[in-house]
Amino acid sequence: MANATIGNVDSLLAGVDFEKLNFVEQYWARWFQYMNNDLIATGVLLLAFHEAVYFGRSLPWAIIDYIPYFRKYKIQDTKIPTTAEYWQCLKEVLISHVLIEAVPIFGFYPMCELFNISIGVPFPKWTTIAWHLAIFFVLEDTWHYWGHRALHSKLLYKRVHKMHHKYAAPFGLTAEYAHPVEVAFTGLGTVGSPLLVSYLFGEMHLFTVLLWIMMRLLQAVDSHSGYDFPWSLRHFLPFWAGADHHDDHHKYFTGNYASSFRWWDYLLDSETKATATRRGENRIKKNQ
Repeated sequence: MANATIGNVDSLLAGVDFEKLNFVEQYWARWFQYMNNDLIATGVLLLAFHEAVYFGRSLPWAIIDYIPYFRKYKIQDTKIPTTAEYWQCLKEVLISHVLIEAVPIFGFYPMCELFNISIGVPFPKWTTIAWHLAIFFVLEDTWHYWGHRALHSKLLYKRVHKMHHKYAAPFGLTAEYAHPVEVAFTGLGTVGSPLLVSYLFGEMHLFTVLLWIMMRLLQAVDSHSGYDFPWSLRHFLPFWAGADHHDDHHKYFTGNYASSFRWWDYLLDSETKATATRRGENRIKKNQ
């Protein structure tokens, strides 16, 4: 279905049998009808969703940091963030969200129109959504790897990326604690992936973009959590980076540049020595 235009939100349901929509699609349509302005409706939806997912996922990790039982799963178990560090990080992240991230978020609807990203109902098939999400992860991980390596260059590290490395033992809330230039640069990989896919292949929907933002935020916060549990995803998907991969990056200030997967660092020999050693030890254990 074609995008609804600002001031013409009734076209969102044109020719659609409302009763055949699932409950998510119904609430989606009612939201855009209620707001009666696609630009504002999209901006508020994306911003509220971003804040809810980011802080909602960061909170459990903050709680765990105050429970001694979980110390055995803490990767750097002697470096527990203090309350003062939490408040300082929270303040900086909130400022960044309000003054930096909110601007492009509210400017995303014009990009939807430009790149033909639909806001209509019904949503695409789940197979289409899953395929798009998989592509996004690969594209963003590639962008993040090369961009992250660039941020560690002599030109950019002290000027930009050093701020993110303030915490040698990261915690969930630090995922978006970064210089404005870095926030914009890494955010381009997240937002640019669906824009590129939509431009090349079409059939893109804002709901898919919303799911992608959720999954990317969950990945970013979890990789900064500082905890590695026996049930963490990387134990079931060996190519998944996980917290141990990114924690080594913060601990040693170099190497392990990728965001979601391990293959770029493995193939291009940019793993930290600690990560490479663990990988070798795990291979030996599996062969015994």
